[in-house]
Amino acid sequence: MIVAYDGTRFSGSQYQKNVRTVQGDLENAAVKIFKNDDSIRFKLASRTDAGVHAEGQVAVLDVVSEVKDMDIAQAMNSQLDFDLRVRNVTRVPDDFNPRSQATFREYRYIINDDRVFSPINRHIEHHVRQTVDTDAMNTVARMFVGTHDFSAFAAASGYDPNASMVRRVDIASVRRRSDRRVVFVVRANAFVRQQIRRMVAVLLSVGSGKMSESDIREFLVNPVLGSASQVAPARGLTLLKVGYGVCGDCTALPKFATENMKSAT
Repeated sequence: MIVAYDGTRFSGSQYQKNVRTVQGDLENAAVKIFKNDDSIRFKLASRTDAGVHAEGQVAVLDVVSEVKDMDIAQAMNSQLDFDLRVRNVTRVPDDFNPRSQATFREYRYIINDDRVFSPINRHIEHHVRQTVDTDAMNTVARMFVGTHDFSAFAAASGYDPNASMVRRVDIASVRRRSDRRVVFVVRANAFVRQQIRRMVAVLLSVGSGKMSESDIREFLVNPVLGSASQVAPARGLTLLKVGYGVCGDCTALPKFATENMKSAT
């Protein structure tokens, strides 16, 4: 399933007891549709923190059903709240794993540096009070491209001390749109926890003149766990797409699955 959600009222994507999560809501809806099968569990392609949104999250469940794909999508959406929707459904092989088989995840972060903040977009963008230098931010963003140890941009706790923090970033750019919003887009094979929000925080420090290129280079050359300590708010971050091999992005997943993955019967 290709899933979209407004993360404002969710405590993240992964299931947790006694709080609302994307996985929890999907499973509750699926149980109602597929004959109250309490064994239903979803696998998600990318973990998103509380308050983070998605346009192209990929979620997989293993059920036996002869219902048409888009009828499943309609049935799911009839059981889901207004801030979570299944955009598309397709059948994939039994061994398809949306997390381990993903070749990239792409995210967008929106910053608003207008003098007066519009309340209309308050849940999907981060407002800063100072006009930022997007050219300087873009120069620094390009430094993230490549394979690096991103320990400095990782949450300082909750990790296996032996886990690798090396990730490959394929795209990292900052631009100012015609509506004056500042947009950071980053694509990588995977991300360490809080990596993007910490990257945004240092980009904003550069854009406001509080940090320099050399400061950011130090984070990459001499990575110390959690040393990029500032974390931008979750509300500006959205998971745009997830790629699978030649698929390119999540919106192509249904065609890719049926034509190239020999869908399971």
